[in-house]
Amino acid sequence: MYRHEDRRQLELEQFYLPFEGHLSRDNRWVKLAKLIPWEEFEESYAATLADSGQGAPAKPFRMALGALLIKEKLRITDEETVEQLTENPYLQFLIGLEGYRPEPPFDPSMLVHFRKRISAQMLTRINERVHEEQVKKNRKTIRRLKRKKMLK
Repeated sequence: MYRHEDRRQLELEQFYLPFEGHLSRDNRWVKLAKLIPWEEFEESYAATLADSGQGAPAKPFRMALGALLIKEKLRITDEETVEQLTENPYLQFLIGLEGYRPEPPFDPSMLVHFRKRISAQMLTRINERVHEEQVKKNRKTIRRLKRKKMLK
């Protein structure tokens, strides 16, 4: 049996957001953003940029690395990466935006520049630091569980 319900398109303002206008701390992109020591690598990234005083200012390191991480993790094109960034507030948080913006944060061609500026050596150092941060976090969790006698 089928019951016909009124399925007309809702107005955008009527669309329910389960996180009540706030991002969830349990989201994978929020967790990843907390693991990366962004400031630690900002200087290395800045050193790859020309300091001629001409042209548009470069995008921040967090935006560049975050966009590359999204692209690789989701296995998508440069164009689709920008589309995803435009549509998803969690991804916008990861790349360091202060709030949701409905317009693209940059042109897809910027990913070419990001790849040139963030070397394999820098990525290796970032991966090592992220791993160290995860190990520290895991050790804290184990100690806390042991104190609560939830773990032997």
